[in-house]
Amino acid sequence: MFSNAWASIFFDSWDGLLRIAVVGLCAYIALLVLLRISGKRTLSKMNAFDFVVTVALGSTLATILLSKDTALAEGVLALALLITFQFIITWLSVRFKTISNLVKAEPRLLYYRGDFLWEAMKAERVTQDAVLQAMRNQGVGRPEQVEAVILETDGSFSVVRSTGDHQATALKGVAGISMPDAF
Repeated sequence: MFSNAWASIFFDSWDGLLRIAVVGLCAYIALLVLLRISGKRTLSKMNAFDFVVTVALGSTLATILLSKDTALAEGVLALALLITFQFIITWLSVRFKTISNLVKAEPRLLYYRGDFLWEAMKAERVTQDAVLQAMRNQGVGRPEQVEAVILETDGSFSVVRSTGDHQATALKGVAGISMPDAF
């Protein structure tokens, strides 16, 4: 009733399934070992660069599993290279501000002491609704309860509640705010 072309959509061969199981297990173990060796920072989500590396690792693992043209050793080498490059870039960015500036964006102030910063929101492509949602996610019922909303380097929002003393030192280093050097 079904032609061979249709049948291969659902099941091609036991060899293919066995290859995926064996290569998948080996590649997964290799990835876990590489991640343990490289440390916690490898899969952090501190900025867009980290996100790209994480997606690339997932894509590489999928290619190892599903492509018959990619040998396990080649795939593991690709994973090791991605993790090594991530390690080198993060190591350099911690030690050299120039490298850090290349791979990491600054956090951006979007709301400050009752005012939406429309130019910053426009530049970051963030709507007022998104800022209000970030406040609600933090349990804030009124914007007046918020000192600042920051778009972080990883794309998440941070909401700093107002304490009344207007000395939110956690805002130091956020683009769009100037703070005295004493902080």
